[in-house]
Amino acid sequence: MRRADRLFEIIQVLRRASRPVTADRIAAELETSKRTVYRDIDALVAQRVPIRGEAGIGYVLDRGFDLPPLMLTVDEVEAVALGAQWVVANADVALARAAHGVLAKVAAIVPEDLRPLIDDPAVGTPPVRDRDDGHVDVARLRKWCREGRKLAIGYVDETGAASARVIRPFMIGYVATVRIIMAWCELRQDFRIFRTDRLTAVEFLDQRYPERSVALRRRWLATMRDRHTVVPPAG
Repeated sequence: MRRADRLFEIIQVLRRASRPVTADRIAAELETSKRTVYRDIDALVAQRVPIRGEAGIGYVLDRGFDLPPLMLTVDEVEAVALGAQWVVANADVALARAAHGVLAKVAAIVPEDLRPLIDDPAVGTPPVRDRDDGHVDVARLRKWCREGRKLAIGYVDETGAASARVIRPFMIGYVATVRIIMAWCELRQDFRIFRTDRLTAVEFLDQRYPERSVALRRRWLATMRDRHTVVPPAG
């Protein structure tokens, strides 16, 4: 859990409680250590969150305290609107539905004078033609990337050569005309990019790969940076 999320959850735990809450209880609920809870409580108090109490007794959040409302600038609202429009136009159905939900939530919390930036935005992205995803369930594919599970695929490359592979997907790319899968290919023992419209078969395996998906993403990004680094000529 990110620290910002943890601080928010501590406030929620204290708000729900009818009596002082010990650091032990907070640590158990958030699945963290007491020492971390003590540090987080100190950080919240330093930010003027009205928490009273001490270690070994418990903590109480003063009644009437609430988190400040989400305040967004004009540029930030337009960035959200543009990003959501792009997702609606380019992503899979599930993500497009989520983008509509995000816009509805933002419209509900912004001041009245900013609402037209959501309802009638001055920024936009043009719709794109339908994509051929090779009958792949892209929403499930995203889930497999998050959970670090393998795929068994049939694939036809740009030359027409067909192959069967087991891959370790870790990222889905939503580019202008096609969707792509970034993965570690067990056949080639290297990173590879696969176009969804060239997949001839997809089997979602329950088997998790040994490396965390976030670690694979970082390795891939580092590899891409190295490959695109321009080495100056020798003097």
